[in-house]
Amino acid sequence: MNRLAVLLATVGGLGYAPLAPGTVGSAVGVVIYLLASRQSAGAELLLLVVVTVAGMWAAGRAAVHFSRKDPAPVVIDEVAGQLAALAFTGVGFRGAIAGFVLFRLFDIVKPWPANKLEALPGGTGIVADDLMAGLYANLILQAVRLAPGVL
Repeated sequence: MNRLAVLLATVGGLGYAPLAPGTVGSAVGVVIYLLASRQSAGAELLLLVVVTVAGMWAAGRAAVHFSRKDPAPVVIDEVAGQLAALAFTGVGFRGAIAGFVLFRLFDIVKPWPANKLEALPGGTGIVADDLMAGLYANLILQAVRLAPGVL
């Protein structure tokens, strides 16, 4: 079961990327969004919930496996956060790139309360701060989307 958790937490091993594994995980989230963006809002929500719940489980198990609170190879949290950033925005490729940049910014800076959420135990803390960063990015994308011709 640990092998499955580590495989999921590292997104099939992509979390072992030698440079910027979190950015690689976020890019996977963008690709998943672009592949699923034509689905219904319900399907989009289901995808976000499944990735989040499975990610919390896998990240928690992987943290024990790696003996670290938030190991660098664990990037399922970036996938979940990136999906949250783009959820229900209806943006295309340009908007997804904007969402990627915004999410990475908020994921790195971790403004309140994201910086507090990472203190939650286990996989919940690993994923929750990324979901909050995704929410910040999503709110900005939603606001920008209302401006004609921007995205």
